[in-house]
Order: sequence, then C-alpha cells, then structure tokens
Amino acid sequence: MRLSDEQYECIKQAVLDMFITYDIKCVPISAFEIAIKIGLTVIPYSALEDEKKSVALRISKDGYSVETNGGEWIIFYNDECKSYGRINQTIMHEIAHYFLEHIREGEEEEAEAKFFAKYALAPPPLIHRMIENVNAEAIMQTFDLSYEAACNAYKYYCKWLRFGNEDYTLYEICMIQLFEVA
Repeated sequence: MRLSDEQYECIKQAVLDMFITYDIKCVPISAFEIAIKIGLTVIPYSALEDEKKSVALRISKDGYSVETNGGEWIIFYNDECKSYGRINQTIMHEIAHYFLEHIREGEEEEAEAKFFAKYALAPPPLIHRMIENVNAEAIMQTFDLSYEAACNAYKYYCKWLRFGNEDYTLYEICMIQLFEVA
C-alpha cells in the first residue's frame, strides 16, 4: 500500500522525534536500545512456554506486539532467526506501532510501521553522509541490516537521491546534526 506524501513526511518527522527524545545518535541503530529507553518490554519467543511459543509462531514467524489491559506494551520476537538485522527490523517495526499510536491492525498501519522501521534503521541522509560508495553491501555493514533490508534501503536511498538529494528538509538537517555527520 502506498501512503500519502504527507504520511511519509509525518513518519520521517516522528523518527527524528524518537531519536531526539531517546537520545539516539549513533549507528547502527539498535531497536533493543530504543525499546528499553521507551520502557517497552521485549520478550524472545524462546522465553515462552511451548504452548505459548506455538501460539506466537502462529501469530507471526518474526514478531508482534500487544498492549495489555494495564497499558503495558510488550514486543515478542522470534530469537531463533539467525539474522540480528532481521530481528532488529522486526523490533523497530513493532516500536513503530507503539510510537505511531496504532490502536487497530490494518493495511495502512502495517504500511506505516514498515516505512517507519526502514527509515529509522537506515535514513537516507545518514547513508549519504556516512558512506562514500553507497551500495547495498555498504549499507548492510554500516547500519547492521539484513541483506534484504539493505537492498530495500538502497532502493529507497536511490529514490531519495532522485527527488531531493542535498536539498535537505529541516528534519533531515536536524538528523545530520544529531548524528554529528555534518
């Protein structure tokens, strides 16, 4: 699903707001660190009893989040995945649901969370400032992403170059300054 340009811009600003609020200013960006700073509970599937683990795997092979009746937000993730980058992406995706205050599940909410995670873990302005010869492999190494996520980040970076490049928005300038890559 394609979001509106306004939604994409709001999500980019939300990512910057998260970085500022929780003092995130170095790469690779750790979704675990952000979840802890926010106060979210993060539980690996391996910590669940067999029956609950089976239920978790039926819900999602990667991870999911729930809000308890007491208002606590819990992220469950599949720690049997061998790729740290994929686990980090999953947790950032679930943080997006929390941070964007999603109260229902739907196609639009999933699209927003996917974009939030992609943008938060490898923002094009940081890619542009931190990597001399940009390609998927360099993005994967610098931002500690899975290869698939790095390829997606590279495609998005190329699109970003075509439609903006160094005509940075205010939030992009703030992000560059926050990460001290100016």
